Amino acid sequence: RSLQRCFKSGLLVGHSRTFRDLSRSHSCVLAVNVRDALNQAMDEELERDERVFLLGEEVAQYDGAYKVSRGLWKKYGDKRIIDTPITEMGFAGIAVGAAFMTAFSSCAWALAKGSALYRLPFESPPSCCFMTWNFSMQAIDQVINSAAKTYYMSAGAQPVPIVFRGPNGSSAGVAAQHSQCFAAWYGHCPGLKVVSPWNSEDARGLLKAAIRDDNPVVFLENELMYGVPFDLSEEVMQKDFVVPIGKAKVERQGTHITLVSHSRCVGFCLDAATVLAKEGVECEVVNLRTIRPLDVDTIEASVMKTGHLVTVEGGWPQYGVGAEICARVMEGPAFNYLDAPAVRVTGVDIPMPYAKILEDHSVPQIKDIIFSVKKVLNM
Repeated sequence: RSLQRCFKSGLLVGHSRTFRDLSRSHSCVLAVNVRDALNQAMDEELERDERVFLLGEEVAQYDGAYKVSRGLWKKYGDKRIIDTPITEMGFAGIAVGAAFMTAFSSCAWALAKGSALYRLPFESPPSCCFMTWNFSMQAIDQVINSAAKTYYMSAGAQPVPIVFRGPNGSSAGVAAQHSQCFAAWYGHCPGLKVVSPWNSEDARGLLKAAIRDDNPVVFLENELMYGVPFDLSEEVMQKDFVVPIGKAKVERQGTHITLVSHSRCVGFCLDAATVLAKEGVECEVVNLRTIRPLDVDTIEASVMKTGHLVTVEGGWPQYGVGAEICARVMEGPAFNYLDAPAVRVTGVDIPMPYAKILEDHSVPQIKDIIFSVKKVLNM
């Protein structure tokens, strides 16, 4: 029956698998891009809890600047899917204030490339949205001083269940002011949970977990990944499927070296691992999924297994995610298992250039990962 549903939906993926193979599978495989995975997660949470609202720039009638909220306004109407003016400090403050009103209830927000999602026990809650994470600097006081710190400053009496979401990191041809990675920025701040999905499973499962969480969650998507399809099992497509916040995933098993990354760079690591495997090097690829809290246990277990470490990220090197990972490994038991110093692959330490050829040289490439792996392994 599951197979029949797949054929009827037109979503069956069998590029490299025969019908006979699929007939033996316990669950069908669906091709879902990251944009649709996020859209499905919001749709299901809006349906699951009538207190959930979506608010942000262009999220309603325009279906979102990247069409992540496509169809939600038509389905849920003006009272639950709400467009806002382009006033980041103002509507972020409204969003956080709304979250404060859920002290004895659950609430979630999504600040995105124009959208905020949240739950409230009232009929007409406000909503909030950023066009990209670069614009969150206009409202960073609301995110850090109001959302992140209030739960602690109130001795646990005032939870702030809110999700800030939107595209993060470099895109293509948008230059310095629209190409920053905020993983280290927000990962630095206690009181926030920070997640950074790579594929459709991450996006779907982590967003549902974030919406249900009673803490403020920063949800860092990647614009260049929105249209990329990934195979999802029937289990992942279940409405109760969530990816736990704070748990990394080993995407590829290996024995020679550990590659730790998040967001789009996870795909680069997997591609580099495929190339290196042809030369006899087996890379273990760890998808962080969550920046804060960092899953140090999974990283340490992998490093203790392989004896070598390379971190890969799109952000700047100084005080970055990779720097934190290297420090944690050095301070913990895995340090004694390292056979060579850890190496970081990062974006170049400059504002993002506009020219395409310079832009390409400013962000990690597969060849950079391969070079760093060979350097660590002294090849």
